[in-house]
Amino acid sequence: MSSINITNLKKEYNSAIVLDIPLLNIKQGEIIGIVGNNGAGKTTLFRLILDLIEPTAGTVKINGIEVAGNDRWKATTGAYLDDKFLIKFLTAKEFLSFIGSVYKLSNTEINNRIMSFNEFMTNEITCNKKYIHEFSSGNKQKIGIVSAMITHPDLLILDEPFNFLDPSSQIIIKKLLLEYNQEYNTTILLSSHNIQYVMDICSRVIVFDSGYILYDESDITKETKNKIESYFSKINS
Repeated sequence: MSSINITNLKKEYNSAIVLDIPLLNIKQGEIIGIVGNNGAGKTTLFRLILDLIEPTAGTVKINGIEVAGNDRWKATTGAYLDDKFLIKFLTAKEFLSFIGSVYKLSNTEINNRIMSFNEFMTNEITCNKKYIHEFSSGNKQKIGIVSAMITHPDLLILDEPFNFLDPSSQIIIKKLLLEYNQEYNTTILLSSHNIQYVMDICSRVIVFDSGYILYDESDITKETKNKIESYFSKINS
């Protein structure tokens, strides 16, 4: 299972600070919603956690393992940030099978897990011979999310998972994320511009502003929602 410990984490570009987190601890099994306007630092945080970019200073540890220079945490981590994570000259079935094989799942396990997402993906995706690059943005999003979840990871990171999805698919993925958290005690980090969806499924909400943590709320009440909505209303007015 996965916990995350972040200490004195900074990221700068051309001497401009885009992320500055003195301390952030995430417990195993939490569902964390990261919210903030464009440029607030949400995606930068995810890329640092996944060791996709190098921090200017500080450390990120998953289960006590510093992510920089160590690959052990990758075996229990699933992530989808954008369609650059996809192999677009494969079909959806080929891509998901490839991901499963990397994680040493048998063909039977892979097929059974793909089938478990049938309501979310529909036969339009799983039984279609089109290459991924031929699909709509919404269907690419579905394929990416499933690729992150199919391995039953201990840590799941999703950047704007509700983007491009129709209302029915948004409802289904909310349900799937809650079920995964309950069944596997998966630690889930997701970012979203949709505050309502975050409040619906997250046990903790962190608001970023210009690279800094403004609010860190683990008591999700009506008052919490009103405070966060009031903040975004003021800065956008």
